[in-house]
Amino acid sequence: MSKPILYDFFATWCGPCRIQSPIIHKIKETLADKVDVQLVDVDEHPDLANKYRISVVPTLIIEKDGNVVERREGVTDEVTLIALLEPLY
Repeated sequence: MSKPILYDFFATWCGPCRIQSPIIHKIKETLADKVDVQLVDVDEHPDLANKYRISVVPTLIIEKDGNVVERREGVTDEVTLIALLEPLY
């Protein structure tokens, strides 16, 4: 089975994204062998943002085997994020 992918859609000008960022970086560091974390700046990658219909940043999307299994808009805390990811790896 493949690792789940966590997409963090953010923008450099976004205040809540700056709150989300350290949480995502900690997840990326601690779960590197279990989760593929992808940081996506919506201003630099508008095609990918459009593909996932991103209208709010931060938005977190979790994919497993090519399917979106979770979508969260706004800041998501570390405990919740780990709870969402654990069953997938």
